[in-house]
Amino acid sequence: MAAVNTVLGPVDTADLGFTLSHEHIMVSAAGMSHTYPGFQDRAGTIEDAVVALSQAYDEGLRTIIDLTTFDLGRDIQMLEEVSRRTGVNIILTTGAHQTIPRVFWTVSPDEIAPLYVMEVQEGIEGTTIKAGVIKSASDRGGITDREEINLRAVARAQKTSGARISTHTWSPDRVGEQQIAILEEEGVDLNLVYIGHSNDDTDLGYLLGMLRKGVWVGLDRFPGGRVPGTPGWQQRTEVVKQLIDAGFGHRIMLGHDHSIPRSQPTQQLRDERQNYNPDGYLFITRRVLPYLSELGASDQDINQIMVENPKNFFA
Repeated sequence: MAAVNTVLGPVDTADLGFTLSHEHIMVSAAGMSHTYPGFQDRAGTIEDAVVALSQAYDEGLRTIIDLTTFDLGRDIQMLEEVSRRTGVNIILTTGAHQTIPRVFWTVSPDEIAPLYVMEVQEGIEGTTIKAGVIKSASDRGGITDREEINLRAVARAQKTSGARISTHTWSPDRVGEQQIAILEEEGVDLNLVYIGHSNDDTDLGYLLGMLRKGVWVGLDRFPGGRVPGTPGWQQRTEVVKQLIDAGFGHRIMLGHDHSIPRSQPTQQLRDERQNYNPDGYLFITRRVLPYLSELGASDQDINQIMVENPKNFFA
């Protein structure tokens, strides 16, 4: 059986269990906790994360994929501690988000890719903790020139390391299609690609087009509706059922894009985060999956999406 890197070491894909495909513990910025240690409550975030993920573990969660890149303030010691104390596997990422480092703007993807390969094969920041996925991000308006440099670096790192690719997109602008086109140019096996944040609208043509290309699709923004004009969680769940009915239940994964409210720098932002999703990492378990069952999805369908698909993606 294949294995995937987690913060506590390699885990057989058969042991990943119920998996949330795009989450965070804490989102910040590169170097923030070191340079301005009081700006966010790191210690409090760890304690809240232990409580939240322990409760989620008791309700069936076994693995999260944490898509916090270094430029989003990736904190490998935090993730290691949270995983060790809760029993939840945490697969972490290399690559970059939209705040691509200035020193990457004018270099070749071939000069960036080895950095990502190192974090997959050797370890991160002088440790033996290795990344399990490689991330690239683009948002409204499509892929910028700087983001294209990073995406091509991610593609080349994937081909060298074998790690899976996970992307951040803006589905109303069909950004996933642009990412797929570049990854195809780079010769990446699309079966190893996860196009994330694909449920900020309900365009089935867009989703089915990507699925027919052979990628995995992440419906990983629940509850949803924070951005005006984007669908709420019921509509997003109905899209899941429509994709099952279209024969693609074996190629989709679900997540929240959640982070611990305590990690927000002000009480107002913490309250907003808490009010937006009071169930945290359990919203899908408590709300989405029961509604999906009401819509006619079988237990087998749900197991396929939440357990088998993440396993098969990494296997």
